[in-house]
Amino acid sequence: MVTFFVALVLLIIGYLTYGKFVDKVFQPYQSPTPCVKHPDGIDFTPISTPRAFLIQLLNIAGLGPIFGALAGAMWGPVVYFWIVLGSIFAGGVHDYASGILSLRNDGSSISEVTGAYLGKIILQIMRVFSVVLLVLIGATFTNGPAGLLAMLTPANLTQNFWLVVLLIYYFMSTLFPIDKVIGKLYPVFGILLIVMCLGVGGGTVLERTANMPEIQLNNLHPGGTPIWAMMFVTVACGACSGFHSTQSPMIARCVSDERNARKIFYGAMISEGIIALIWAAAGVSFYESGTVGLYENLKAVNNNYSAMVYTIGKGLLGPVGVVLAVLGVGICPITSADTAFRSARLTISDWFHIDQSKTSKRLAITIPLLLAGAVLTQLDFSIIWKYFSYSNQTLAMIVLWTAAAYLCKWKKGTMVSLMAAIPATFMSAVTCTYLFMAPECLHLSTSIAYPVGIAFAIICVIVYIVKGILPNYKDNNNTPTTVNAE
Repeated sequence: MVTFFVALVLLIIGYLTYGKFVDKVFQPYQSPTPCVKHPDGIDFTPISTPRAFLIQLLNIAGLGPIFGALAGAMWGPVVYFWIVLGSIFAGGVHDYASGILSLRNDGSSISEVTGAYLGKIILQIMRVFSVVLLVLIGATFTNGPAGLLAMLTPANLTQNFWLVVLLIYYFMSTLFPIDKVIGKLYPVFGILLIVMCLGVGGGTVLERTANMPEIQLNNLHPGGTPIWAMMFVTVACGACSGFHSTQSPMIARCVSDERNARKIFYGAMISEGIIALIWAAAGVSFYESGTVGLYENLKAVNNNYSAMVYTIGKGLLGPVGVVLAVLGVGICPITSADTAFRSARLTISDWFHIDQSKTSKRLAITIPLLLAGAVLTQLDFSIIWKYFSYSNQTLAMIVLWTAAAYLCKWKKGTMVSLMAAIPATFMSAVTCTYLFMAPECLHLSTSIAYPVGIAFAIICVIVYIVKGILPNYKDNNNTPTTVNAE
């Protein structure tokens, strides 16, 4: 139990200290933000900081910090290290950078931002990659809640019925002004999410204190799955997630003062880290046999994490826990799916320079997106979704290198870009190693995957030094770089 509370305190301290350091490095401007310069009442709409924080938190807190944390718990309390260190030094930097760079590039989508600093090839890759990823997320995060709602309602309200209901809601949240649907509902959803986390966290501490293990660095995974690099990809959204960078620009278009960026973007990542920490603690302590019990019970329900969340909620808090678990599994994916479709619309509009102030032009993008999502909900994602975590972390790696490139250009002749380059290097090694060793990827031995992953990270560092740091020692121009300026 001591380890859990230490980890919780470290996350809070990280926000108060390292979060301020990150903010100081990026030096938030007092100049007008995109929503102040050209408000359109649709996407570029000023929103209060508390509301913007809640929307950002619910955007990024899909099933990842719940399911991913439970999966990560099978390695034992060592997962706490990644949640804490990843949230503070990788995820927090990633989310903050993606938000503030969008602010400084007129609210551009993450594909446009990465292209501005990493080149035209990355720009084209990221445009396609982002749209495909967002539609997949939207479709997949529709199936889960629809199935859950079908289980909890009368038999005549089938899963397909709830799919239609959710797609109608997604249509409205994608098309209508952000402050009319999302801005109205998210504060309520946010309160429910917080209550769920407090309930599960409190139940774990009160009911499973004796089972809560203290910190161990050894691998407790019953299946013998290596910590490197499997754990760092499995626990994505609760520590570092590329999906977050697709959501940050949507909120960047609603921030009226850059100086609030730390509270919104870095703060939401730390909050999601806390959610992941709570569910990881529940996972490692719920069963008397620890990770073995978690592993065996997951196998017994065919790795149905929704069923596991239901079991843990009921075991900790009885009927109240069931309600809390249902709220978590239901609300989190819905509030990520709706904004996934909305972010896809924004990405396409930026790509093809389509003005979104007119309803007809928003409809021209929204309708095809939702139709594609509707078709995809009918497919089996059991295989395709295995690749999401890898794609997610690859996107995080690209965005972190983008932040490093930006800091190289802006803070010319300095080494502050290491703040982004170090986690980018780490994620480069993680993603490359995973590609070579994961069962759903190349599935090679660790004797091959480990050195290849390290070699790839070294190559990335060499390119970063040669293309980023060294040229800027020759140029002392400290003018901030933006897309518009270029």
